[in-house]
This record gives sequence, C-alpha cells and structure tokens, in this order.
Amino acid sequence: MVNKHLIPRKIDNKKLLEAFYKVPRHLYVPDRFRRFAYEDYPLDIGHGQTISQPYMVAYMLDLLNIENSDKVLEIGTGSGYQTAILAELAAEIYTVERIPELMITARNILDEQGYKNIYYRVGDGTKGWEKAYPPTQEFDKIVVSAASPSVPQSLINQLAERGLLVIPAGARRSQDLILIEKRNGETIETRHGGCTFVPLIGSEGWDAE
Repeated sequence: MVNKHLIPRKIDNKKLLEAFYKVPRHLYVPDRFRRFAYEDYPLDIGHGQTISQPYMVAYMLDLLNIENSDKVLEIGTGSGYQTAILAELAAEIYTVERIPELMITARNILDEQGYKNIYYRVGDGTKGWEKAYPPTQEFDKIVVSAASPSVPQSLINQLAERGLLVIPAGARRSQDLILIEKRNGETIETRHGGCTFVPLIGSEGWDAE
C-alpha cells in the first residue's frame, strides 16, 4: 500500500511512512472487506461511516507535520485506524467519536495493539474536547475526519498558537480540504484540493438526516 499508493503520490515524510508501514490496516476493517484493506479507497465500517482512503489519511497528516511532542485532537475516531497512525507520531491523542458502537470497537482494537497515549470521548465532535477528561484547553494539531459546512469555532478556539488544523469543509457531499494555522490569535487558511467525506454531525456542523 505504501509503495504503491503513498510514495508515488509524493508522501515522503519518513516518520509518517514508517507509521503506515507499522499499523496493520486490515485490523480496523470489517471482516467482509479485509481483502480490500490495502487498496486505496474508503471502506464501509457501518453506521453510515467509512474508514478513509489511505492516501487521504496520509495527505491530511502530512499537511499537519506532526511532531513527537505534539498533543493532537482527532475528530471522528471511526475505525480507529487514523488514531493508531497518530499514536505512532505524537505524544498524546485525544479522539472524539459521536457513535458509541464505533468508539467501543475502535478502542478495543487500539487497546489490543497496546496504545497507552490515547484519550477517548463519545460526544459532539464539533465541540472538540470541551468539558472532557482529562481537562485540556489547547492542541498543537487538530484533524477532522468528517465534512463540516464551515470550520467549527469551538475547534479554532482549542487550537494552540502556531497550531495547525485540517478539515474538509463545504457542501454536504463535496468539500475542499482546508488547512488553518493560528498566528497571533488570527487564522490563516489555505486550500488543498477537493475531497468527499461523510458529514460532521453536531451543533456546529450538519444536522443529522
């Protein structure tokens, strides 16, 4: 997967590639789809959600340039695959999932894989880590794995100075991938191509259909 789908598309961050080599994607895919686990497309994980295309995961995390000292907020635990990649790269991962059944499944797999640097929350991802344990006010990096009509202000508020946030935003079924950097309390936004993600449901995102 790495050699066929990531490196040829200019993913060349050594630490990021090592994490992709290490994390077994098939463990995070339902049994009926495991034969497709290392292909470069999303797969159904139930509850109307997907495990994202490997290249898109790599591209988003490459944009964030994650350091091993970073505290990272992940919105949309989903299968737990991206959570595992993040846990290989950063000091602490705080992951939020709206659907309890997905969180239970993902956490069981991540616990079995021995990750000790992940904190979990079931709730409204558009609110980030608000009123969650352990209390945390700011994050060096934030990655949002579902599409919002705009960037939730609550997530911007939780982004540390000089921190980076990546999110798909736009229409419900077609978005732009947006990277935001916070400097001197202001945000600088750049766009990095079109994409399609499942909708981010919550008080600062989309209403459930």
